Amino acid sequence: MPAIPKRALFALALGLCSTPAGAEPQSDKRFSLAAPEKLQGSGFLDYLLPRFSLKTRMAIEMQTTQSAADARFGDAGVAVFEGDGRVWHFDPGPDPDAQRFGEWLRSDIGRRTIEAFSADGAPVFSAVTQRPLAAPKAALDGDAARGERASLALCGRCHVIGEANRMNSIGSTPSFAVLRTLRNWRTRFETFYVQNPHPAFTQIAGLTAPFDPSRPSPIRALEMSLSDLDDILAFVQSVPPADLGRPVQAMRE
Repeated sequence: MPAIPKRALFALALGLCSTPAGAEPQSDKRFSLAAPEKLQGSGFLDYLLPRFSLKTRMAIEMQTTQSAADARFGDAGVAVFEGDGRVWHFDPGPDPDAQRFGEWLRSDIGRRTIEAFSADGAPVFSAVTQRPLAAPKAALDGDAARGERASLALCGRCHVIGEANRMNSIGSTPSFAVLRTLRNWRTRFETFYVQNPHPAFTQIAGLTAPFDPSRPSPIRALEMSLSDLDDILAFVQSVPPADLGRPVQAMRE
């Protein structure tokens, strides 16, 4: 059996261990949050959290210790606002609801909400609008031309790959250009085989387990190699993201 790249092993472990096979992390409309006493004592969280909960119907439970919480304000994570002599960061952890809160903090409405808080008539915090640079990912070493051909042959029966199959796909599935608007498009493509509905009909040589004989693929199986996946990733990187217009400019993750 050929050696399995570490990237593929990590992606499979992430998909199979953190959630049920093929499942996205599920929202339970709640998460726990920890914050330093200084921030809690400012009254800022009593002002901020209900405004987020009102819009999302999401419950936020405050924890007294950082380790017991799903998410936390402090020195780690993404810088979201500054004031009281320091820059405050937010670390959402893996909880999808906490991650949604982090996205809201960095959105236009979230920044306006942060800056509207005042004490004795004076603003206390200002939003941090510049995000830190993300660590660069390893370069893709697949062949984009082969990846385009593989995408058409393997993925084109459901997804619009480009002009070549614009009229020969399933309308309810997103095109590759639309998927490229996602901030985590690369992760989603790297782990597509553990995301529904793909596990039911996808076989990657040397990576995925054979189908259970009692539960065969409901459609013609999609069979590919790890080299095919690398080539497809290289091709998708070359696909221009779809122009979704204004005010919507990119899909949510």
